[in-house]
Amino acid sequence: MSDKFNDVVAESGYYWPSFDVYRGKVEAGGFYDYGLLGVLLKRNIIEKWRRTFILPYLDFTYEVETPIIMPSVVFEASGHVEHFTDYLVTCSKCGRKYRADHLVEEELGKRGIKIKTEGLNEGELTDLIRRNNIRCPACGGELSDVQRFNLLFKTTIGPYSENVGYLRPETAQGMFVNFNRIYRIMGKLPIAIAQVGKVGRNEISPRQGLVRLREFSQMEIELFFDPQDPSCPFINEVDDVKLRLLTEGDVANGVNEPRVVSAREAVKMGYVANEWMAFYMALSVKFLKSLGVPEEKQMFIAKLPNERAHYARMVYDHVVNTERFGWLEVSGHAYRGDYDLSRHASYSGQEISAVRRLREPKVIEMHRVYPNPSRIREVYGDKAPLVLRALASVNPEELVKALVDKGEAIIDGFRVTKDMVFIKTESRKISTESFTPHVIEPSFGIDRILYVTLENAYTLIEGKVVLRLPRDVAPITVAVLPIVSRDELSKVARDIRISLVNEGITAVYDDGGTIGARYAKWDSLGTPLAVTIDADTLKDNTVTVRDRDSRAQVRVKIQDLVPVIRDLIKGKSINEVAAERNLPLIVRSQ
Repeated sequence: MSDKFNDVVAESGYYWPSFDVYRGKVEAGGFYDYGLLGVLLKRNIIEKWRRTFILPYLDFTYEVETPIIMPSVVFEASGHVEHFTDYLVTCSKCGRKYRADHLVEEELGKRGIKIKTEGLNEGELTDLIRRNNIRCPACGGELSDVQRFNLLFKTTIGPYSENVGYLRPETAQGMFVNFNRIYRIMGKLPIAIAQVGKVGRNEISPRQGLVRLREFSQMEIELFFDPQDPSCPFINEVDDVKLRLLTEGDVANGVNEPRVVSAREAVKMGYVANEWMAFYMALSVKFLKSLGVPEEKQMFIAKLPNERAHYARMVYDHVVNTERFGWLEVSGHAYRGDYDLSRHASYSGQEISAVRRLREPKVIEMHRVYPNPSRIREVYGDKAPLVLRALASVNPEELVKALVDKGEAIIDGFRVTKDMVFIKTESRKISTESFTPHVIEPSFGIDRILYVTLENAYTLIEGKVVLRLPRDVAPITVAVLPIVSRDELSKVARDIRISLVNEGITAVYDDGGTIGARYAKWDSLGTPLAVTIDADTLKDNTVTVRDRDSRAQVRVKIQDLVPVIRDLIKGKSINEVAAERNLPLIVRSQ
């Protein structure tokens, strides 16, 4: 992407590197600030995601907001403390640190050697560095052996150093630990828990602007379903969407041309784990397309088993072909199985499960355990009441299993043998059973999506920059422009702007420079519509509405302005609106 694009997004107030006044004095890589236009664009993208993935499905989708700092045990259970690592290599001469897999790919790439390092361990990366004599790019010094580096930001909770906490690296865990509560609220599966929020990853050497950040925003869904019934009742809603897939087999065989299939076909052919996963993948295609990313620039690439995260059974990266970065991941779609709920149940000691109704009732054996007080007093004497109290709180099924398997059980430090209890076995007919739900996770990086939205909107027309942002996500929807700066025109223009804002339409007032220069200015900032107030406005109470992309204009009564603009925001062309409302259409070069 050209330097002109980077200048436009920075100078116009979309985003720029953080801590600029301290540049060179602090480690500031991987942090970016958003200006006014960036903040508004980001919010609008989030709201469009919510309109796509949450609001149409509120009968089974539940949105939450959970803490960004969590106790260590949450991430011990999730596996992040153990597995959430990248590979670090250090120059023995100048002390610079690099992400080893990226360094190897970049340095060998300079020699014309293409290599894929994903899935390699630290020993294999060290071997590549030694065999190819890869040295520090900055000073030529020798590189250390490759080491694992945990990406979690560590902190303490409260004044005690032993209360370790971490900044969450994903929003997912807050949804997993809330499953039981939300299941009680919703009452049945499937349940999709959704969350939008900030996360942090202590990247080794972040570069590439918004593509690799230490603090960024995610939009995630955890879809909980019964593995015995993975069907999605909404799959027919995406029958018109084609998924462009590189399957695990394609990736393993070096295939570069994607298969093009429907969501149903992807499941039927075994390319995608189940209908829920395929459904969310298809919704993702529609979502990116609505942000201006053509379908032919989108693709899903499967991760091989050695490349997947520790929790995943199947993963597809949703990638977009960008001018600057090539194929860039913007979302991940993972089948996480029952890993997360099972782990949190184990670490918390709480049952985390759902209930399914059996097709046919079944008979199960249940055990009741009664203490043998005389034998317990004989063995433990004065401590017998403590043993009796411990027995009263134990799970009878677990106690019976231990007694059968080992002949004894240790309860609160007391050794209990078969002769200290009476066991009664009962048969019971049940019509329901508990199980651990499985999970499908679509996870979106907002910052990367914002970048690809801007890149796809960036256009040069007659040498002038135009950001062709979709009308419903553009940071400013309407520029209200008096054709010249005169009091009577300015007053009408300001009143119109206020009326638009009061209707929830983001609008600005601008009277500086020629009307042509102002059109060009707001075109370059991505504003899709301009309302012009001129001398005729004072005569007949009409204004001109101009479309950024077609440059066509219609003349509209002020009282009809809001419904006309709403029609345009919803995606109708200015020609369609003119025809439907019998408005005079003007096509001009400006």
